[in-house]
Amino acid sequence: MCGIAGICFTDPQREVDKGLLAAMTERLAHRGPDGSGFHIGPQIGLGHRRLSIIDLAGGDQPIYNEDGSIAIVFNGEIYNFKELRRELAAAGHHLATESDTEVIVHLYEDLGASCVDLLNGMFAFAIWDARRRRLLAARDRLGERPLYYWHDSERLLFASELKAILTDPTVPREIDPLALDDFFAYGYIAAPRTIFKGVRKLRAGERLVWEGGHTHTEKYWSPRFLPDNLRSRSSWIEELRALLEDSVRLRLRSDVPVGAFLSGGLDSGGVVALASLQLGKPLQTFSVGFRDTDYSELDRARLTARHYHTDHHEILVRETEMSAFADLVRHFDEPFADPSMLPTYLIAREARRFVKVCLSGDAGDEVFAGYPHYREARAYSRFDALPPAVRTLFGSIAARVPDHVRGKGLARRLSAPPAVRYQRQIGVFDGEERRRLMRPELADAIDPGARLFTPYFNGSLLDPVSLAQLVDQNTYLPEDVLVKVDRAAMKNALEVRVPLLDHRIVELANSMPAALKLNRTTTKFILRKALAEVVPREVLTGPKRGFGIPIRHWFRGELESFANDHLLSPSSRSSTFLQRTAVKDLLDGHRRGRRDLSDRIWALLVFEEWCRSQVS
Repeated sequence: MCGIAGICFTDPQREVDKGLLAAMTERLAHRGPDGSGFHIGPQIGLGHRRLSIIDLAGGDQPIYNEDGSIAIVFNGEIYNFKELRRELAAAGHHLATESDTEVIVHLYEDLGASCVDLLNGMFAFAIWDARRRRLLAARDRLGERPLYYWHDSERLLFASELKAILTDPTVPREIDPLALDDFFAYGYIAAPRTIFKGVRKLRAGERLVWEGGHTHTEKYWSPRFLPDNLRSRSSWIEELRALLEDSVRLRLRSDVPVGAFLSGGLDSGGVVALASLQLGKPLQTFSVGFRDTDYSELDRARLTARHYHTDHHEILVRETEMSAFADLVRHFDEPFADPSMLPTYLIAREARRFVKVCLSGDAGDEVFAGYPHYREARAYSRFDALPPAVRTLFGSIAARVPDHVRGKGLARRLSAPPAVRYQRQIGVFDGEERRRLMRPELADAIDPGARLFTPYFNGSLLDPVSLAQLVDQNTYLPEDVLVKVDRAAMKNALEVRVPLLDHRIVELANSMPAALKLNRTTTKFILRKALAEVVPREVLTGPKRGFGIPIRHWFRGELESFANDHLLSPSSRSSTFLQRTAVKDLLDGHRRGRRDLSDRIWALLVFEEWCRSQVS
């Protein structure tokens, strides 16, 4: 894994400020502590920070084609690079290194922007084509690697993280009210928007071409759901098992030791099982837990670890770990409200003591319908055919019921359009709550609906489970789950590989009938069948636990004063945007125990800390 940065000028005579490029690249040193490299030419500057994983001796970047007219800086891994390398050599290309990066350069020579179609991996890269004076940048299909950019009529800046672009003091830092509203609605800010107006990020499966001062972006891949109802269950299981084994095999390719994150669940347990069987030697595994056993999966993680004789490591997260909170919020650059960012960072820090690469079980829920809200989506869909008058009645009832009364939330969801209902199911603050929370001058930015989800619901003919998966694969997965893993791990210079996000597996799962994934009340049904022979039975059949932290209890205990001091202090920075009375009411409501509002308090704390670090 690495960090990349660059500057392009429209004017071919302009020279890149080498000091600025070096400063931008240095801000990414945590992503690549093993070395740095630069390409400086007419109107272009490329910077790279390296984390050495493949071709330790010869993989320094930038890397060039045979005549030096094409240069690349690359962040990620191309898992099928050996196969591509053989094909390129047979076609007459001369490859000077053993790295995965170099295959992209030669694929670009042959295929141009379509080179991304042949890559199986996680990546964000930028290619400078000196002959055409063209920059091509791209992100992987599912969005495992990030890429930010900003441009005006004179130049384009890009980087792996927002902080590198903001190294340039001339880049505007005006907060985007729409992005702020999205943060409080969803807990993250989805691409292409960022917290700052004008600064953008590439979407998952998107490429950018910058040429002659003009910037063009296009999606080259998106999740598609085209269920095939004719295949037998056994054929689905057989193909899935083969792809799982191959995906793990490819992601074990490394010139440094590889470990694995291990929770007590099916997804990481399956990855550890398949990796252990292929390695033939003990795998280093890492688990995180809590004193509150309702949130801890250490016992079930130990079952898999013992079964495969892994070299197992555990850490226990306590309230005192909030000492890392402020630094972690700053590191994420944008407001980001997923509380599991904290244990993810801590387990990555522990793993980095022993390995440079870890496999992860992430994405199993989004790909194989593992979340409880998929069952809820199927149940709620039965109410969508109700007459409008009935839905209005539910809304009227909800409006008259106090917030703490059981059933109010259900009535409100039943009264809402499907996209809004889904936002209320999985989001943070709904539209009414945000209107009470945010200051009146921000009222025009508040979305009464669910602008991020609505395009997927409008006119969709998908079954409710597949529709919910489609939404999550386009939003929550790339904008929350994978952002969390990338930033938390790369802060520790740890590369995380996600076998369940091999695009072949995603495409296969998305072509399955929904009932093979959510079979009555059994989630991830087909994945359980595919892994039945390798995962311990207790893990295979055990109840699902989300990767959460016990903030509900923390904010009613040792961290209550922490939250009050941060959010209600006279020096609070977030009060520029938020109404203090609404914040106080929310804290009081959680303390009294009538409702669990801990997710909202966490989001408020994140935003307050972000404001302290970013807003002057």
